[in-house]
Amino acid sequence: MEEIREKLLELQDKKYQKFHSKLCPNVEDIIGVRVPELRKIAKQIAKENPQEYLEKAPKEYYEERMLQGFVIGYMKASLGERLTYLDEFVPIIDNWAVCDCCTSTYKFTKKYLKEMWSYIQKYLSSNREFELRFGIIMLMDYYLTEEYIDQVLEIYDNIQNEGYYVKMGVAWAISMAYMKFPEKTMELLNNNHLDDFTYNKALQKMIESYQIDKETKQKLKGMKRR
Repeated sequence: MEEIREKLLELQDKKYQKFHSKLCPNVEDIIGVRVPELRKIAKQIAKENPQEYLEKAPKEYYEERMLQGFVIGYMKASLGERLTYLDEFVPIIDNWAVCDCCTSTYKFTKKYLKEMWSYIQKYLSSNREFELRFGIIMLMDYYLTEEYIDQVLEIYDNIQNEGYYVKMGVAWAISMAYMKFPEKTMELLNNNHLDDFTYNKALQKMIESYQIDKETKQKLKGMKRR
Protein backbone atom coordinates (compact mmCIF):
# COMPACT_ATOMS: atom_id res chain seq x y z
CA MET A 1 0.00 0.00 0.00
CA GLU A 2 2.85 2.36 0.80
CA GLU A 3 4.38 1.66 -2.61
CA ILE A 4 1.17 2.74 -4.32
CA ARG A 5 0.99 5.95 -2.32
CA GLU A 6 4.64 6.67 -3.16
CA LYS A 7 3.82 6.11 -6.82
CA LEU A 8 0.94 8.58 -6.62
CA LEU A 9 3.17 11.19 -5.00
CA GLU A 10 5.80 10.65 -7.72
CA LEU A 11 3.17 11.25 -10.40
CA GLN A 12 1.99 14.51 -8.86
CA ASP A 13 1.43 17.31 -11.35
CA LYS A 14 1.10 20.50 -9.33
CA LYS A 15 -0.41 22.51 -12.19
CA TYR A 16 -3.05 19.81 -12.66
CA GLN A 17 -3.63 19.70 -8.91
CA LYS A 18 -4.34 23.43 -8.87
CA PHE A 19 -6.60 23.19 -11.92
CA HIS A 20 -8.52 20.13 -10.75
CA SER A 21 -8.94 21.48 -7.21
CA LYS A 22 -10.93 24.37 -8.69
CA LEU A 23 -13.25 21.85 -10.38
CA CYS A 24 -13.74 19.97 -7.10
CA PRO A 25 -14.34 22.64 -4.46
CA ASN A 26 -14.29 21.44 -0.85
CA VAL A 27 -12.01 18.51 -1.78
CA GLU A 28 -8.75 19.36 -0.08
CA ASP A 29 -6.84 16.09 -0.40
CA ILE A 30 -6.08 16.04 -4.13
CA ILE A 31 -2.49 15.01 -4.92
CA GLY A 32 -2.76 15.96 -8.58
CA VAL A 33 -2.49 12.73 -10.60
CA ARG A 34 -4.20 12.63 -13.98
CA VAL A 35 -6.97 10.10 -14.53
CA PRO A 36 -5.20 8.08 -17.29
CA GLU A 37 -2.32 7.46 -14.86
CA LEU A 38 -4.75 6.37 -12.16
CA ARG A 39 -6.41 3.98 -14.59
CA LYS A 40 -3.03 2.40 -15.42
CA ILE A 41 -2.29 1.84 -11.75
CA ALA A 42 -5.78 0.46 -11.11
CA LYS A 43 -5.51 -2.01 -14.01
CA GLN A 44 -2.20 -3.26 -12.62
CA ILE A 45 -3.67 -3.71 -9.15
CA ALA A 46 -6.67 -5.50 -10.69
CA LYS A 47 -4.31 -8.00 -12.35
CA GLU A 48 -2.18 -8.66 -9.30
CA ASN A 49 -3.98 -8.47 -5.95
CA PRO A 50 -7.32 -6.64 -6.15
CA GLN A 51 -9.00 -8.32 -3.17
CA GLU A 52 -6.07 -7.69 -0.85
CA TYR A 53 -5.83 -4.10 -2.05
CA LEU A 54 -9.54 -3.37 -1.60
CA GLU A 55 -9.55 -4.84 1.89
CA LYS A 56 -6.66 -2.66 3.01
CA ALA A 57 -6.88 0.30 0.62
CA PRO A 58 -6.17 3.67 2.26
CA LYS A 59 -8.72 6.37 1.53
CA GLU A 60 -7.13 9.58 2.80
CA TYR A 61 -6.40 11.00 -0.64
CA TYR A 62 -8.82 11.74 -3.48
CA GLU A 63 -6.69 9.59 -5.79
CA GLU A 64 -6.80 6.64 -3.40
CA ARG A 65 -10.58 6.73 -3.37
CA MET A 66 -10.58 6.94 -7.17
CA LEU A 67 -8.25 3.94 -7.36
CA GLN A 68 -10.53 1.90 -5.14
CA GLY A 69 -13.48 2.64 -7.41
CA PHE A 70 -11.51 1.82 -10.56
CA VAL A 71 -10.21 -1.50 -9.20
CA ILE A 72 -13.78 -2.64 -8.50
CA GLY A 73 -14.53 -2.08 -12.18
CA TYR A 74 -11.37 -3.63 -13.61
CA MET A 75 -10.93 -6.71 -11.42
CA LYS A 76 -12.09 -10.19 -12.34
CA ALA A 77 -14.85 -11.00 -9.88
CA SER A 78 -18.37 -12.32 -9.50
CA LEU A 79 -21.19 -9.80 -9.41
CA GLY A 80 -21.78 -10.57 -5.74
CA GLU A 81 -18.16 -9.84 -4.91
CA ARG A 82 -18.25 -6.54 -6.80
CA LEU A 83 -21.44 -5.49 -5.02
CA THR A 84 -19.88 -6.21 -1.65
CA TYR A 85 -17.00 -3.90 -2.52
CA LEU A 86 -19.39 -1.29 -3.94
CA ASP A 87 -21.29 -1.31 -0.63
CA GLU A 88 -18.07 -0.17 1.02
CA PHE A 89 -17.02 2.21 -1.74
CA VAL A 90 -20.13 4.21 -2.65
CA PRO A 91 -20.57 5.73 0.84
CA ILE A 92 -17.05 7.22 0.72
CA ILE A 93 -17.64 9.07 -2.57
CA ASP A 94 -17.40 12.75 -1.68
CA ASN A 95 -17.20 14.53 -5.03
CA TRP A 96 -18.60 14.43 -8.58
CA ALA A 97 -15.33 13.39 -10.23
CA VAL A 98 -14.81 10.18 -8.27
CA CYS A 99 -18.50 9.39 -8.77
CA ASP A 100 -18.61 9.95 -12.51
CA CYS A 101 -15.22 8.48 -13.42
CA CYS A 102 -15.96 5.31 -11.49
CA THR A 103 -19.49 4.76 -12.78
CA SER A 104 -18.17 4.96 -16.34
CA THR A 105 -15.78 2.12 -15.43
CA TYR A 106 -18.52 -0.30 -14.37
CA LYS A 107 -19.00 -1.85 -17.79
CA PHE A 108 -19.91 -5.14 -16.10
CA THR A 109 -23.33 -3.53 -15.55
CA LYS A 110 -24.20 -4.25 -19.20
CA LYS A 111 -24.01 -7.98 -18.46
CA TYR A 112 -26.19 -7.72 -15.36
CA LEU A 113 -28.72 -5.03 -16.19
CA LYS A 114 -31.59 -6.45 -14.14
CA GLU A 115 -29.46 -7.24 -11.12
CA MET A 116 -27.74 -3.85 -11.18
CA TRP A 117 -31.06 -2.07 -11.66
CA SER A 118 -32.25 -3.61 -8.40
CA TYR A 119 -28.96 -2.80 -6.69
CA ILE A 120 -28.96 0.85 -7.73
CA GLN A 121 -32.41 1.51 -6.27
CA LYS A 122 -31.14 1.89 -2.70
CA TYR A 123 -28.87 4.71 -3.82
CA LEU A 124 -31.66 6.38 -5.77
CA SER A 125 -33.64 6.59 -2.53
CA SER A 126 -30.66 7.82 -0.47
CA ASN A 127 -30.64 11.28 1.08
CA ARG A 128 -26.86 11.49 0.79
CA GLU A 129 -25.82 13.72 -2.08
CA PHE A 130 -23.16 11.56 -3.72
CA GLU A 131 -24.87 8.24 -3.12
CA LEU A 132 -27.86 9.66 -4.95
CA ARG A 133 -25.66 11.08 -7.71
CA PHE A 134 -24.06 7.62 -8.06
CA GLY A 135 -27.49 6.15 -8.83
CA ILE A 136 -28.37 8.99 -11.21
CA ILE A 137 -25.16 8.66 -13.24
CA MET A 138 -25.33 4.86 -13.30
CA LEU A 139 -28.77 5.17 -14.92
CA MET A 140 -27.39 7.67 -17.41
CA ASP A 141 -24.40 5.49 -18.29
CA TYR A 142 -26.20 2.16 -18.71
CA TYR A 143 -29.98 2.53 -18.78
CA LEU A 144 -30.81 5.07 -21.47
CA THR A 145 -32.21 2.20 -23.54
CA GLU A 146 -35.55 1.32 -25.11
CA GLU A 147 -36.28 -1.10 -22.29
CA TYR A 148 -35.58 1.29 -19.42
CA ILE A 149 -36.00 4.86 -20.69
CA ASP A 150 -39.57 5.35 -19.40
CA GLN A 151 -38.61 4.22 -15.90
CA VAL A 152 -35.42 6.27 -15.93
CA LEU A 153 -37.18 9.49 -16.93
CA GLU A 154 -39.83 8.90 -14.26
CA ILE A 155 -37.11 8.45 -11.64
CA TYR A 156 -35.34 11.64 -12.70
CA ASP A 157 -38.62 13.55 -12.63
CA ASN A 158 -39.34 12.48 -9.06
CA ILE A 159 -35.93 13.04 -7.47
CA GLN A 160 -36.21 15.65 -4.75
CA ASN A 161 -32.93 16.64 -3.17
CA GLU A 162 -31.34 20.03 -2.59
CA GLY A 163 -27.79 18.82 -3.25
CA TYR A 164 -26.13 20.87 -6.00
CA TYR A 165 -24.44 17.81 -7.52
CA VAL A 166 -27.71 15.90 -7.49
CA LYS A 167 -29.45 18.66 -9.43
CA MET A 168 -26.54 18.97 -11.87
CA GLY A 169 -26.47 15.18 -12.31
CA VAL A 170 -30.17 15.04 -13.14
CA ALA A 171 -29.84 17.97 -15.56
CA TRP A 172 -26.91 16.32 -17.34
CA ALA A 173 -28.67 12.97 -17.48
CA ILE A 174 -31.85 14.47 -18.95
CA SER A 175 -29.81 16.26 -21.62
CA MET A 176 -28.15 12.95 -22.51
CA ALA A 177 -31.53 11.20 -22.57
CA TYR A 178 -32.67 13.77 -25.13
CA MET A 179 -29.84 12.76 -27.46
CA LYS A 180 -31.15 9.19 -27.57
CA PHE A 181 -34.87 9.66 -26.99
CA PRO A 182 -35.79 13.23 -28.02
CA GLU A 183 -39.57 12.71 -28.15
CA LYS A 184 -39.86 10.98 -24.78
CA THR A 185 -37.52 13.49 -23.15
CA MET A 186 -39.42 16.42 -24.65
CA GLU A 187 -42.60 15.01 -23.16
CA LEU A 188 -40.90 15.11 -19.77
CA LEU A 189 -39.71 18.68 -20.32
CA ASN A 190 -43.24 19.75 -21.19
CA ASN A 191 -44.79 18.12 -18.13
CA ASN A 192 -42.59 17.54 -15.09
CA HIS A 193 -41.97 18.02 -11.38
CA LEU A 194 -38.40 19.32 -11.77
CA ASP A 195 -37.36 22.36 -9.76
CA ASP A 196 -36.55 25.46 -11.81
CA PHE A 197 -32.77 25.15 -11.38
CA THR A 198 -32.60 21.53 -12.59
CA TYR A 199 -35.05 22.14 -15.43
CA ASN A 200 -33.18 25.21 -16.73
CA LYS A 201 -29.80 23.49 -16.39
CA ALA A 202 -31.06 20.57 -18.47
CA LEU A 203 -32.17 22.99 -21.18
CA GLN A 204 -28.86 24.83 -20.99
CA LYS A 205 -26.87 21.63 -21.47
CA MET A 206 -29.01 20.71 -24.47
CA ILE A 207 -28.63 24.19 -25.98
CA GLU A 208 -24.84 23.95 -25.57
CA SER A 209 -24.73 20.56 -27.33
CA TYR A 210 -23.27 20.28 -30.82
CA GLN A 211 -25.68 17.43 -31.54
CA ILE A 212 -28.81 19.58 -31.53
CA ASP A 213 -29.81 21.73 -34.52
CA LYS A 214 -30.29 25.50 -34.34
CA GLU A 215 -34.07 25.33 -34.77
CA THR A 216 -34.45 23.00 -31.79
CA LYS A 217 -32.11 25.16 -29.72
CA GLN A 218 -34.29 28.19 -30.38
CA LYS A 219 -37.32 26.26 -29.23
CA LEU A 220 -35.47 25.15 -26.09
CA LYS A 221 -34.45 28.74 -25.31
CA GLY A 222 -38.12 29.69 -25.38
CA MET A 223 -38.94 26.95 -22.85
CA LYS A 224 -36.74 28.37 -20.09
CA ARG A 225 -38.44 29.27 -16.84
CA ARG A 226 -37.94 32.88 -15.79
